[in-house]
Amino acid sequence: MSTETNHTNSNYRKSEKDSGTPGGPPRKPKFGFNLYWVYIIIIFIFIAIHIFTSYSKTVNNISWQQFNKEMLQQHDVDKIVVVNGEVAEVYIKKDSLKKATYDDVRQRTLGSFENAGPHYEINIGKEEIFREDLRDAEKEFSPEDKVNVFYETRRDVLGGMLTWILPLGLFVAIWVFLMRRMSGGSMGGSQIFNIGKSRATLFDRNTQVSVTFDDVAGLEGAKVEIKEIVDFLKNPSKYTDLGGKIPKGALLVGPPGTGKTLIAKAVAGEAKVPFFSLSGSDFVEMFVGVGASRVRDLFKQAKEKAPCIVFIDEIDAIGRSRGKSLTQGANDERENTLNQLLTEMDGFGTNSGVIILAATNRADVLDRALLRPGRFDRLIYVELPDLHEREAIFKVHLKNLKKLDSTVDISFLARQTPGFSGADIANICNEAALIAARKDKAFVSKQEFLDAVDRIIGGMEKKNKVITMDEKKVIAYHESGHATVSWLVEHASPLVKVTIVPRGKSLGAAWYLPEERQITTTEQMLDEICATLGGRAAEEVIFGKISTGALNDLEKVTKQAQAMVMIYGLNSRIGNLSYYDSTGQSEYSLTKPYSEQTAQIIDEEVSKIVEAQYQRAKDILLKNKDKLVLLAEKLLKEEVIFKEDLEVIFGQRPFVKNGQEVNAPSQAPAEPIQPSGHHTPGAGPSSSTETSGPDDEKSSDQQQFELNL
Repeated sequence: MSTETNHTNSNYRKSEKDSGTPGGPPRKPKFGFNLYWVYIIIIFIFIAIHIFTSYSKTVNNISWQQFNKEMLQQHDVDKIVVVNGEVAEVYIKKDSLKKATYDDVRQRTLGSFENAGPHYEINIGKEEIFREDLRDAEKEFSPEDKVNVFYETRRDVLGGMLTWILPLGLFVAIWVFLMRRMSGGSMGGSQIFNIGKSRATLFDRNTQVSVTFDDVAGLEGAKVEIKEIVDFLKNPSKYTDLGGKIPKGALLVGPPGTGKTLIAKAVAGEAKVPFFSLSGSDFVEMFVGVGASRVRDLFKQAKEKAPCIVFIDEIDAIGRSRGKSLTQGANDERENTLNQLLTEMDGFGTNSGVIILAATNRADVLDRALLRPGRFDRLIYVELPDLHEREAIFKVHLKNLKKLDSTVDISFLARQTPGFSGADIANICNEAALIAARKDKAFVSKQEFLDAVDRIIGGMEKKNKVITMDEKKVIAYHESGHATVSWLVEHASPLVKVTIVPRGKSLGAAWYLPEERQITTTEQMLDEICATLGGRAAEEVIFGKISTGALNDLEKVTKQAQAMVMIYGLNSRIGNLSYYDSTGQSEYSLTKPYSEQTAQIIDEEVSKIVEAQYQRAKDILLKNKDKLVLLAEKLLKEEVIFKEDLEVIFGQRPFVKNGQEVNAPSQAPAEPIQPSGHHTPGAGPSSSTETSGPDDEKSSDQQQFELNL
């Protein structure tokens, strides 16, 4: 993918004016006039005049004794000017300046002009004392020889101006700098005056996006709807001849990483019309009214460029439902911005030729007025890719790997990554290349992709983690319990690999292949809960006590049991009721949608489901205790075991899904690797104080479960 260069709208307009003739070389860019430079030049002129004037009038400061003995008594003084009663300026006669005594005065002659004076200065202190001293020094002088004394009052106007202009200018400069920093500083020197302007990035014929629909793998359903909008912009008569109107807006909705922004880039590359791109947070500012002002400026620019497309990423930043926040004040800036956006999209005025694209992964919190037809006519769902779409996505990202081993099978990699988004797959390809480079390999092979999947799901291996032998034994039996129960219950996901090598926050993990299904039955959910509780059940069966290592398992089964009772209506006592709010409005509610009596029943039923499956897991392990011990001992010895090791101990799995069971190779798992749950570091049998925290990593079967919610 080529690198894209962002240009602001002002740069775009400048490029239109400065571009040469069509097909010819572009002209050199012209630098725009900036009023700030005028202010700076004026200030520098004032400072220069002040410095020059001060330098040109620089004279020697002498004492009264030196003045009286060497100048006054020698009758060399022409006149004396007393300035402000503080300084006496002494002017020497022109004939006397030729004496050697006054060589320093002649050296201060400027060019061809003689130094007209003053030539010396005397700090007189008090004016009365100076008069008396001068009168005493001239007692014996004749009236013609006495020196004329003048008194002046002077004000340094330029210096006085600079004393208040410079501090004021410094204050203004600091204020402008701070305002530019608070406003983002992305619009050059006039940012403070353009704070209400739109920050949208414009892509047009001069800054074309190189991404096309061919670069967007999978997402075929979403591309069909988006292509229709692009086709309308290219061939409007095809639709208008039949009386059709182009949709005013389309909202891309889907989980993170599924390619919503990528589709928008493809639209920018395919439409060949001006494309404005910005984020919902670009409207948010600390100043009142700025968000609404930026919305108005955005649509003003869009109307000038029509037909065009405006793309707002993460629109939920400004599009949340109004009046739901408990902390909002009397004047909510975000609501004002949303109101202006609603008016611009479909208000009294017309926005003919302006199409709005937006993306969000929280469509449930958006304001209903924003989603109505006439604003966003289409909701385009961008879901997680299925098996075939993952193959297409792998083909796109594998092109970036320059040295790929011939053993890499794209269909195999697609099976390894159920529930992964396009961003996850891109990360796997990059991580595989990094792992190959770390191992000093010349090619990226199949094993590097398997290691990359393990690395992304479970984290980096930590073989140097300090684990006592007792703790390691508990972990081995815990993971073996998961493997045993999942192998012996019908609807549990097929096992792929079990390891007791610490990864990330987990001390051990079991990888499974979750079935890609759209609906789930009660039996399937109960079997999944039973398999998840197999780890803790194995600890109790073997050691007679339990540890904190099952925190992640307990969290998962609790959520599953609550979903069965509260959401899916799979509990006979609660009945066919669901307390799930798909609109998301319950997030702002402080009350529960059920009574306290119903809450008590829900708690009882959730506890019954979990405890019944825990007892079921214990019964399965007690019947197969000898095989559980064999599996745990093998796991302690080898640290990693695969599906074929379980087949040696338990025989072929009695349950076949989809009419076939895929076998694993001898040294690497052939099934898609998915952990059913990571067990976070917790207290082992020898520790009673250390507690475990919830794992941040989510397996794909957890993701699939949450999506069904």
